Amino acid sequence: MKTRFKPKFNIKKGDMVVVITGDDKDRTKPRKVLEVLVDKARVLVEGVNIVTKHTKPTAQNTKGGIVKQEAPIAISNVMLWDAKAGKPTRVNRQRENGKLVRIAKKSGEVIK
Repeated sequence: MKTRFKPKFNIKKGDMVVVITGDDKDRTKPRKVLEVLVDKARVLVEGVNIVTKHTKPTAQNTKGGIVKQEAPIAISNVMLWDAKAGKPTRVNRQRENGKLVRIAKKSGEVIK
């Protein structure tokens, strides 16, 4: 993503999200965000988009072999989970006491 300014996303590391499109689509099962790659507009979600990686033996990994790990998915394919409503929700941003807070549109709760 080549833009002059960095985009602002409503999803942060540690948030609970649901996958709304793709092979791992499940709108009822919330999963944890492990990492947000802002420059590529992608997120690493726990247990989603598992890929097999073939590794060579090294000093740290003397065995090598096949490793299964999560690969990033597009940030547009996930939606924030609203725990109070028990559904995925969109996000609204408002200023409270000079700080920007995220508010769930479904329940109106502040997202921590």
